Amino acid sequence: MTRRSRLVLATAIGLITVLVLGWFVWNQLNAPPSIVISRNPLLDKPAPPISLPSIDGSGTINLADYAGRPVIVNFWASWCVPCRQEFPLFRDARAAHAADGLEIFGVVHADAADSAQRFATDQGATWPLVLDAGNSAWQAYGGALVPTSYYIDRQGVVRAVSYGPPPSGTLEEQLAKIL
Repeated sequence: MTRRSRLVLATAIGLITVLVLGWFVWNQLNAPPSIVISRNPLLDKPAPPISLPSIDGSGTINLADYAGRPVIVNFWASWCVPCRQEFPLFRDARAAHAADGLEIFGVVHADAADSAQRFATDQGATWPLVLDAGNSAWQAYGGALVPTSYYIDRQGVVRAVSYGPPPSGTLEEQLAKIL
């Protein structure tokens, strides 16, 4: 093989590689976000009980206090960037479905109470917030990442689970399963 033909072959291979990589990157950047969720073991099962101290130190809050109401149990932390996207969605959904009795039950994971309290105040979160310092709720719910939300119906059964802030439109789809 001559030097010229090797140069042509190497150039062609390089060009094909650049085109394939460019196509792949373009498809990744322009693809709709996808969320792959396998079946969570808590789906269609009674929600595990939670009884933890409030982040403001005012006492213990129990998930059982909200029996008979649709509840979103949301694991979050002040350092969690996606939680900043999620909190306004929950605040708006709670207000929009107040007549349905919707409650958010915020469980602070791997965070300090003062940081969590500042974050919640800044975000306008007025729902019950508890500190899971011993990870008891995290373990009971099989925690994997924050934010994670469990949608619990009026009978106390987990009907949906979401990881990360809900993409556009899916929060109402999840709420429809528990309202």
